[in-house]
Amino acid sequence: MKVNTMAELKAEGKMPEILFWVGCSGSFDQRAQKITRAFATILDKVGVQFAILGNEEACTGDPARRAGNEFLFQMMAYNNIHLLNGYGIKKIVTICPHCFNIFRNEYPELGGHFEVIHHTTFLQQLIDEGRIRMKESGGFRGKKITYHDSCYLGRGNNIYEAPRKVLEALDAELVEMKRCRSNGLCCGAGGAQMFKEDEPGDRRINIERTDEALASGATVIASACPFCNTMLTDGVKNREKETEVAVMDIAELVAASMQ
Repeated sequence: MKVNTMAELKAEGKMPEILFWVGCSGSFDQRAQKITRAFATILDKVGVQFAILGNEEACTGDPARRAGNEFLFQMMAYNNIHLLNGYGIKKIVTICPHCFNIFRNEYPELGGHFEVIHHTTFLQQLIDEGRIRMKESGGFRGKKITYHDSCYLGRGNNIYEAPRKVLEALDAELVEMKRCRSNGLCCGAGGAQMFKEDEPGDRRINIERTDEALASGATVIASACPFCNTMLTDGVKNREKETEVAVMDIAELVAASMQ
C-alpha cells in the first residue's frame, strides 16, 4: 500500500481529511500490524484522504504516565503536541483506546486540542453514511461473535454502542459475555500492565476473561484494542482453542466483509 506521510503531503501543500495515529502496538507488534493494514485498507477503499506521521510518530506517553513517570509523559506529550500543531492537525483517528483516551482527556491540559475519534466510532460513521457497504453473503453472517469492552473505550469514555453497531452490520449474532459494558472485565493489559510482570496470584486476568468469552459459545472474539487482542489471543492459546475460536479486531472483520 502507498500510505502518505504528513511530511510528504505538506511538501505538496496538501492536508488530509484525517491523521491516522497508528500507535506503538500497531506499528511494531506483528499481530497488531494486521489491524493497522485492515483499517488503512478500509480508508483507502472508501476514499478517505488520510496520512500517518511515519517515523515522526512517537508514543503518546500513556504507559509512562500510568507507570508513574510523569516527567517522561509530559516531555513526550509536549513533543507530540508541538509536532501535531506544526502540521495543523485537527482530526485524529486511532485504533488504540489508550492513545484515544490520553489525546482526548489528558492532552488538552497541556495545550493539545484535537478532535480525536476511535476507529470503531469512525467505522460506524462510515457505515451510517453508506460509504461502507457489506457483502450480502459476508463471511461472518450468522456466526456468533462476542465483543470485549476495552476499559479505556468503555468505562473510560462511555463508548459501548459504536463497536456493537458495526458488528450488527455484519449480520452476525452478537452474544454478550456475563460481564460486559460498564461491568466488563479488564483484559489485564491496561495501566501499563502490558509492559511488566504479573503480580503474585493464582489466576491471570486474561485467562479469566478468555474463559468468559469462550463460555458465550462465540466462534469469534471481537476486540477494539491491540492490547486486548494480544491478551485474549494468549488466553485462547492457553486454552488450546485457537483452531475453534478467532480473536479479531473490528477493523479486520469489516475489511473482510465489505464490498
